[in-house]
Amino acid sequence: MNWREKVNGYPLSWLLEEDSENPGVRYFALRELEECSEDDPAVRAARRRVMETGPVPVILAAQAPEGWWVQPEPLYGPKYRGTFWQVIFLAQYGAEGSDPRVRAGCEYALAHGRASTGGFSITGTNGGVVHCLQGNLCAALIDLGWWGDERLQSALDWLACSITGEGIAPKEDKNAPVHYLKSGLCGPGFCCSANYQLPCAWGAVKDMLALGKVAPDDRTPSMQAAIAAGVDFLLGNDPAVADYPMGTATKPSRSWFQFGYPIGYVTDVLQNLEVLTALGCGGDPRLENALKMLLEKQDPQGRWKMEYTYNGKMWLDVEHKGKPSKWVTLRALRVLKRVYGV
Repeated sequence: MNWREKVNGYPLSWLLEEDSENPGVRYFALRELEECSEDDPAVRAARRRVMETGPVPVILAAQAPEGWWVQPEPLYGPKYRGTFWQVIFLAQYGAEGSDPRVRAGCEYALAHGRASTGGFSITGTNGGVVHCLQGNLCAALIDLGWWGDERLQSALDWLACSITGEGIAPKEDKNAPVHYLKSGLCGPGFCCSANYQLPCAWGAVKDMLALGKVAPDDRTPSMQAAIAAGVDFLLGNDPAVADYPMGTATKPSRSWFQFGYPIGYVTDVLQNLEVLTALGCGGDPRLENALKMLLEKQDPQGRWKMEYTYNGKMWLDVEHKGKPSKWVTLRALRVLKRVYGV
């Protein structure tokens, strides 16, 4: 079956139109849905537009000459305006990684945002290393062209080992040179203090996002083991229900069921589908209910709404909550293409 047969109408033409507010949509649609090469003149023109209009130039205009945003350290805050977030969002909007300003932001994050373990820290010290930040930032840096940098490699190695437990002592063993911490990653298998010491599915999705961007031939045995653990964990519960360990809550966060863009530490069923299908799980029957949910959310024109937004918290607003969203539609079509093919 062609993936287009699963979509109402023909939203691809909507995604491919010139849009000065969201130029990255056209760029990603050309590359991922139309499968145009990076050298295609239309793709090159779309990439230039990303750097000239829309969110990217607004973010870069707020950058300090040294490469940071708002404050030199710590880089996590203020939330959605600080340095880590801008690196993450620049990648999600399709920024050109070779641009000197983008490179300066990435370099600053790599030089000033890592803990001694190699992972990225919310607090700027050994504490505050959490899965959601590791996955988001590693994924963004790969997208922005930093694969091969030894600091990113170290962060990815730490990410993988933190999942498998390889070479990491329990948090109680404070005399060990490398051990889990009660204040952040507190044990193997996605355990995190932010989720009451339980495995965090939001963090697992972000970790799989990053590891899925590493080319299969470049994945270390630890990365392969971490991916296997992540897939088992995320498919161990019905992704459409999202009843993963949730601390003191009695039901899953409603954020799981509200699709939006850009994507921060919160995740949704759609991103779970994105990472699992990117890892080759598109044919797994355990995704059936989540795919059914995805298809039911489209409107008669084959568009998906913006249901969750950080508008009012970022350097600029992106689309409108409750309205058809090009970004969310792009995400949905990306999944459908992987699952149903051409």
